[in-house]
Amino acid sequence: MGTPPRPPSAHGPTRPRARDLGVVVGSCGTGPLNAITDVPGVRVGHTTVRRPPDVHTGVTAVVPDLAGPGTPLPAGVFTGNGYGKLIGTTQLTELGALETPVLLTSTLSAFRVADALVGWVLERPGCEEVRSLNPVVGECNDGFLSDIRARPVHEEHVRAALDTASGGPVAEGCVGAGTGTVALGFKAGVGTASRVPTVGNRRRTVGVLVQANFGGTLRVLGRPLAPRSPAAGPGGTGPDTDVGSCMIVVATDAPLDARQLTRVARRAVFALARTGAAYGHGSGDYAVAFGTRPDAGRPVADADLDPLFEAVLDGVEEAVLNSLLAAVPTTGPGGRTVPALPVDALLAALAGPAPGFGDAGPAVAGHGGT
Repeated sequence: MGTPPRPPSAHGPTRPRARDLGVVVGSCGTGPLNAITDVPGVRVGHTTVRRPPDVHTGVTAVVPDLAGPGTPLPAGVFTGNGYGKLIGTTQLTELGALETPVLLTSTLSAFRVADALVGWVLERPGCEEVRSLNPVVGECNDGFLSDIRARPVHEEHVRAALDTASGGPVAEGCVGAGTGTVALGFKAGVGTASRVPTVGNRRRTVGVLVQANFGGTLRVLGRPLAPRSPAAGPGGTGPDTDVGSCMIVVATDAPLDARQLTRVARRAVFALARTGAAYGHGSGDYAVAFGTRPDAGRPVADADLDPLFEAVLDGVEEAVLNSLLAAVPTTGPGGRTVPALPVDALLAALAGPAPGFGDAGPAVAGHGGT
């Protein structure tokens, strides 16, 4: 198939996605958009809250059309390292059922976002008699580039993300919940990708969306690439390189039960290792996986899941790269600045000889050149 269309940009000229640069992860084909919205019945909405230089944050909504208190979708969740606030985790684990959209935001805004999500769902048609609801809200700490203590995400921002959620291309980089995030030494944000594997003799679609904010040393197709000019603030200090978080949402139209979707979520977190994740003490690494076909009949046999597992591993790796490539340099409070991943230096590094065993790999200049 041809190159999927680029998603719209929220911050000027569109930067290339990984595939635009010839960086192809795995051999499985993508959906038409190479996005989580390739999965039928899944929409995405963003609200970006930006008041430079102090506020760079927002909220992102992944909305499965069929999910509701009376029509939950099968779902699973996996925690790689639990230094985080994934609201709704215990019931999701216990029942394997997703009742609401999955929302992502900033750490100290997560609780306000959850409250707004509850209000929004209770107003939906058919929810007039609902007496219990399990909102699912994840977060990353964007406090290096945003005044996190101000808790600038409010109910109107949540409702806007939910009400404007749509299919089609998904904006990536410094948008929504990714507006102020940093990953692997570079400005990061939201990224997405999809795959269309053959599962049990049927073509299925799996899509992923990441909110990348984790530490480590970037690896692109196995090659380590460290920033030559690290993120810095007053005194040259930057965010800790071994801490941070990543929230991953996985959607699929394959007929899977909650146990199998938990296995899928586990692979999504495993995939972060391919990109160089440190899984440090202060990292919250979570994945929520849900199926969009609650009445699809008998689940796929476990023995037929390998192509889907591989598709999730490849999709998450590419989504992280897309989150980095779409992001732009950002300056936060106190002059704290995080560079973008420079495309020219990335291509030069990939064109060079492969690093040998134990080679730390090249450093790439910390600027946003394309």
